Amino acid sequence: MRQLIAFPCAGETLVGTLDAAPGATGLLIVSGGNEIRAGAHRGMAMLAARVAAAGHPVFRFDRRGVGDSSGENGGFRSSGPDIAAAAEIFRRHGVPRLIGFGNCDAASALALFGRAAGLDGLLLANPWVVEPADDLPPPAAIRARYAARLRDPAAWRRLLTGGVSLTGAARGIARVAGPGSGEKTDLLSAIAGWPDARVLLARGDATALAYADAAKRRPMPPVTILDTASHSFADAADALVEAVIAALIRSSAKNTDGGGSYPPLES
Repeated sequence: MRQLIAFPCAGETLVGTLDAAPGATGLLIVSGGNEIRAGAHRGMAMLAARVAAAGHPVFRFDRRGVGDSSGENGGFRSSGPDIAAAAEIFRRHGVPRLIGFGNCDAASALALFGRAAGLDGLLLANPWVVEPADDLPPPAAIRARYAARLRDPAAWRRLLTGGVSLTGAARGIARVAGPGSGEKTDLLSAIAGWPDARVLLARGDATALAYADAAKRRPMPPVTILDTASHSFADAADALVEAVIAALIRSSAKNTDGGGSYPPLES
C-alpha cells in the first residue's frame, strides 16, 4: 500500500511516500539534484513499487525546498538533517533496518550523512565526486569518448572532411592532458569509509566514468556495472531493480546471521 507522510525537519515540513511491505529491511531513496521524489520520468516511483512488491518497504521523500516540502533548497551538502528525519520516520513505521539508495549527488549525500542518520548500508549509483571546472565533461568521460571515436572509421572520415570541430577537440585534449578538475576527496573518503556499501555504475555515463577514474587510486566499495549509458538507468530498469533487491536481501541475511561474508554481485 502506498501512503503519503508529512514529517518535520529543522522547522520545515517534508513530504514523503511510503510503499509498505512486510520485510524488516527497507530502502530509503534519496533524490539527487533538484529532482522530486518520483524521480526522472517517475523512475523512482516505479522502482519503489517493484521493490515493495518483492517484499521490501520503500520510503522516498522531497528534501527541504524541493517538490512538496517547505523550506529552502540548500543542495546536497545541506541535506544531512533531511536524510536523518526521513530515516527516523521510516523506522517509526516499523522498519528497523535501512539501506540508503541515491543517484549522483544523492549518493554523495548518503555517503556523507548516512552514518549520522543511522543507516545500515548504502547502495550508491553513479556517485558525484568531481567538481567541474568548466562546461566540459570530466576527463575520464572525454578519454572514453575519444577512444571510441578513434575506433570508428566514420569519425576519421568526418575529421578529414572538416566535419569535426578542431577547436572543440583541442579543448577536450587540453582537459585530459591538463590538471585535474577538482576531485572532491572528502566525498571519496566518505564513500571509502562505509564497510557495508556497494556502488552501481552506468557503463557509459560521464559521472560514472569520473567516479571509476577517481576511485581506482584507493580501496573503495565493490562495484556493479549496469550496461547502459543512461545516468538514471532509464533503459536498464530491470537490472536496477535486480541490483537493489539483491542488496536488500544481502543486508537482511547479514543481519539475520550476525555478519559474515556473502558472495558479491557480478560486476
